[in-house]
Amino acid sequence: MNPVLTVDVVLLTIQDSELCVALHLRESAPFAGHWALPGGFIHTDADDSAKAAAARVLLDKTGVVSPYLEEFGSFSGPVRDPRGWSLTVVYFALAPVVSPRIRLYPVGKLPSLPFDHTQIVAGVVERVRSKASYSSLPVHLCPPEFTIPELHAAYEVVLGEDINMANFRRKLADLDVLDPLEGEMRSAGRARPSQVYRVKKQFREKLSVRERGL
Repeated sequence: MNPVLTVDVVLLTIQDSELCVALHLRESAPFAGHWALPGGFIHTDADDSAKAAAARVLLDKTGVVSPYLEEFGSFSGPVRDPRGWSLTVVYFALAPVVSPRIRLYPVGKLPSLPFDHTQIVAGVVERVRSKASYSSLPVHLCPPEFTIPELHAAYEVVLGEDINMANFRRKLADLDVLDPLEGEMRSAGRARPSQVYRVKKQFREKLSVRERGL
């Protein structure tokens, strides 16, 4: 019997100031009716790569197109899938998500998940938190246009800790990934209006990385 070859995608977003993962309801066996990571078979006759398969599955299962999609690793073995020996290539994506096809769960309050999805989510969250400290990764959790305070809040959610704003601004200057929108300002509550930014074109599908973390 040929091994089962699949991709799974850990789609992370922010809801109510919590880092959340997007789950979809499985419609077919095994584990029909269970919430799980968006996943599916690799179409070896149509998918140019595992990454292409992951992007296709993410769109099919959630309706989400994520400009940033990164490979996390592979999980394999004879017992992780009741259909037999299987291998899945895991990718993670970060995006501001609104979709009726999914349900968002805080990463620390997951329901019981099938396969080895709980282990996969835990590993991806650890990777994302580590990488966020020295890269521009959390910008992908923001909408196309955002302010520095909004981006600062996204970094704090991902890292799970308070970040000094002065240090944060220095880090952003070092990463050099933002373009200001001329004449565009936004205010929140009674705070002074803040400059609106967008991510520079060359960093919409890749990261800016620096050795020194926050």
